[in-house]
Amino acid sequence: MFRSYLKIAFRNLWKNRLFSTLNVVGMGVGIAAVGLMVLYVWHELSYDRFNANADRIFRVVQYAQWAGGNLQLAPTSAPFAGALKNDYPAIEKTVRLYPEGGGLITYRDKKIETNDVMFADQSVFDVFTFPFLYGNPATALAQPERIVITKTLAEKLFGDASKAVGQPIEFSNHFANIVTGVIADVPTNSHLQFSALRSMPTNYTNGWQNFELYTYVLLNKAADVKGLEAKLAGFFPKYLKKEMGDGVTYRMELQPLPSIHLHSHLDYEASANGNSQTVYIFALVAALILLLAGINYVNLYTVRSIGRLREVGVRKAIGSQRSQLVGQFITESVLMALLASLVGIVFANMALPLFNELADKSLSLTLYGPWLMLGVVALFALLLGVGSGIYPALVLSGFRTVVALKGQTSSKIGGIGFRKALVVFQFVAAVGLIACSWVIYQQMGYVLHKDLGFNKDQVLTFHLESEAARKQIQSLKEELRKSPLIEAVSGASNPIGNNNIGMKGMIFEQNGVMPTGTQAVQKFAVDADYLNTLQIKLKQGRNFSESFPGDAMGAVLVNEALVKKMGWTSPIGKRVKSYLDKDKLFEAQVIGVVGDFHTYSLQHKIEPLVLDMPAPFEKDNLYIRIRPGEAKEALAYIQTVYQQFDPSASPSFHFLDENFSQQYKAEQKQGQLLLSFTILAVLIACLGLFGLAALAAEARTKEIGIRKVLGASVISIVSLLSKDFLKLVIIAIVISTPIAWYAMSQWLQSFAYKVDLAWWVFALAGLLAVGVALLTVGFQSVKAALTNPIESLKSE
Repeated sequence: MFRSYLKIAFRNLWKNRLFSTLNVVGMGVGIAAVGLMVLYVWHELSYDRFNANADRIFRVVQYAQWAGGNLQLAPTSAPFAGALKNDYPAIEKTVRLYPEGGGLITYRDKKIETNDVMFADQSVFDVFTFPFLYGNPATALAQPERIVITKTLAEKLFGDASKAVGQPIEFSNHFANIVTGVIADVPTNSHLQFSALRSMPTNYTNGWQNFELYTYVLLNKAADVKGLEAKLAGFFPKYLKKEMGDGVTYRMELQPLPSIHLHSHLDYEASANGNSQTVYIFALVAALILLLAGINYVNLYTVRSIGRLREVGVRKAIGSQRSQLVGQFITESVLMALLASLVGIVFANMALPLFNELADKSLSLTLYGPWLMLGVVALFALLLGVGSGIYPALVLSGFRTVVALKGQTSSKIGGIGFRKALVVFQFVAAVGLIACSWVIYQQMGYVLHKDLGFNKDQVLTFHLESEAARKQIQSLKEELRKSPLIEAVSGASNPIGNNNIGMKGMIFEQNGVMPTGTQAVQKFAVDADYLNTLQIKLKQGRNFSESFPGDAMGAVLVNEALVKKMGWTSPIGKRVKSYLDKDKLFEAQVIGVVGDFHTYSLQHKIEPLVLDMPAPFEKDNLYIRIRPGEAKEALAYIQTVYQQFDPSASPSFHFLDENFSQQYKAEQKQGQLLLSFTILAVLIACLGLFGLAALAAEARTKEIGIRKVLGASVISIVSLLSKDFLKLVIIAIVISTPIAWYAMSQWLQSFAYKVDLAWWVFALAGLLAVGVALLTVGFQSVKAALTNPIESLKSE
């Protein structure tokens, strides 16, 4: 029986080659889109699960609140790990990772700028699963100045990774690190990304409030996580309260390793995390496109199958059971779905490079094995074929024999109500996706062009790798200024726009006295030319000046956000203290207030900021404003001048506007992907509407003929056929608008600075959908209206 079903199915597909091709290709495109999105979602959900102990690894993070301020930090300070290990027996091992180990690596005549290097405790390989290719994980980082590198970095430096162990490589501080191991490249689905791990300096420690590294714990197999977190409440009063003062509400949390990538959005994350909302949206869009493709198939297949009513009647007349007819139509549907799935694989493979570029991923269709992919495709084709074919199969097999033999469709066309509901659903999805894409486009335009409180255009930064160059920074600045290509030059301890400045606990004068508690603020060092180079406004007081030698040790600038937070009415002259180490305090006075400017992307609000003057070793970043339109010549000049001070250097230049735009890369990629799938969803919805319009036109063929004989114009007939479908689209707009509004309001919550949702965006999305629907239905209506009435009314 099944063999007979297949034979008839192939005959019907071949007989209706054009229809079959359109349906297979259309469904194949939908399947390709769904497959790529499912691959993306699966990859996002798999982060960090490759670690053998993933279910026992937790990251220590901290939250604090006090009057007028709060912090929520992914990093901790150096002493945390030892204290946790000593106080809580449920913790089997701890490991610290400090992301400031990179720089220029030199091996013989090779120089490679490698900024993704971390310092790590030797226990890192006991906690995480990073397979060794060469070397011994037990001893690789047991001694100072040892380094474990990835296979890719090893091949860049040594050509052959097997020759790396035992070789010395030198960083810009001229300290040699001995390569003690080579590991496989870190998987792309790891929230920790690095090309090398260096051994943590011996007995490395720092103040309790220098939150600069990440602490992970491996719990015992029998550990009770909830019970342990309850006990962690005693950590603050024992170690931190004396430093942070009274009035602070503090909470330490253990983040499960697999949840970090999608569910952690704290300050100073180790890498750009994903977003669970984005994954849910992509999963929803994938499901929507799959439903749209299935609905499309139902409508088109039903329209096309009306012509097979006599075949149904003949089969019933010779004894076919309804179950056999259903089996025949389901077989055809599954066969078409299988062919569409194969076409979808081809399309997905063709689109994968572009998809990877948009999603910023390195995915492949066989990422989880070819057999798994084939199994999923087969199951997918079966479910899609049965799910989308069951309705037309039941409708067509349900016609009475006499009615089917006469080819009379009107008596069973009552199912049009169900198909109308399907079209409404299609346009609910299409209108919602149009509105969401529009809002994302607006937000991206806003963050890329918003005034950041300084002029980011034509400003580049680069890191001074050589200590010798840092010591001559004043001479370097003077030499750079000699060219008319250079408008201004400044030295600072950090580049802004990379979301990695960090927080520091400081003490600020209140009502003439210095409290004991600290406030968490951003802090970095700048020289006297910084405000001029970035064109930052000075609101009160004065700037740093070389004419005041005391500024180097006893003066700070603060921003308006800090003045507001502290409630200062006269900020000039206020005292500020910070810890240089555990017991030694540094005191300075506020000499000026600068206008608020963004040091981070617009996902983050402007934080209270303190600027002090850098010590000579801290001036390791140059900011250079170049003349507009002269970027190429200016870069060549800067390179030439800098090599006079560091002949071996190959500086990596970064423009400030690129630094900031890089922080929105994920949202931009998501917006581009959503736009692509929105266009696809609209096209699929139009095909479904086209099928429904064709079915309605066929059902009203004789009515249209009679109307034309009685003098009806083409316009009146087009209007007659179009108005019902226009109602469906309007219903879809009414349903989709509040859903899209809510979804976008939630998405915008991830930005501290965002656009307002405007009603006209959703109105225009609806008008666009109406326009597309009218074009689609109009084509079918005009075709029906222009049909010769003699053909419509002739006897059968």
